Order: sequence, then C-alpha cells, then structure tokens
Amino acid sequence: MTDHETLRALADEGNETALDRLADLADARGDVEELSELLDEGCERAGELLTRRAVAAADLLELQRIADAGHEPAGEELERLLSSPREC
Repeated sequence: MTDHETLRALADEGNETALDRLADLADARGDVEELSELLDEGCERAGELLTRRAVAAADLLELQRIADAGHEPAGEELERLLSSPREC
C-alpha cells in the first residue's frame, strides 16, 4: 500500500493518478476539507466526489462553490436541482 506522503509527493510533481488516489483516500475518510483542497489544486476526481456528496445532501451552496472552482458537472447538478419542482 502506498502511503499518503508518497502520494502527496507524486501529486506535487504533477502525477494526476496520485492526485486522484489522494482524493479517493480523503473521501473514504470523509475528509471534505482535504477534498476541497485537492479540488483547488485542479483534481477532477475530488470535484466528482464533492459533487456527489453535495447532491446527496441537496447542498446548493456547496454545488455553487464546486462549480466556481471549475468543476462544470457541479454547475449542471446545481441547475438540475434548482429546476426541479419542490415545495418551499
């Protein structure tokens, strides 16, 4: 098993697979803060995982933040949720 520090070093050198693996590990731990940091570094996998969590929680503000960070599917999910008829 590859340790976190090795994955971090590889990700810092531009290895996208290592970055994706860090996102998977953070998601498994429920570490939303690390996922957010990885998204800020441009990790699409972190964006996917955060989007999934935000959709499940119907967290529109988080979806907007994720979309603003450049993960387009979050914006699509936000629009879908906003367009869905719901009782106020």
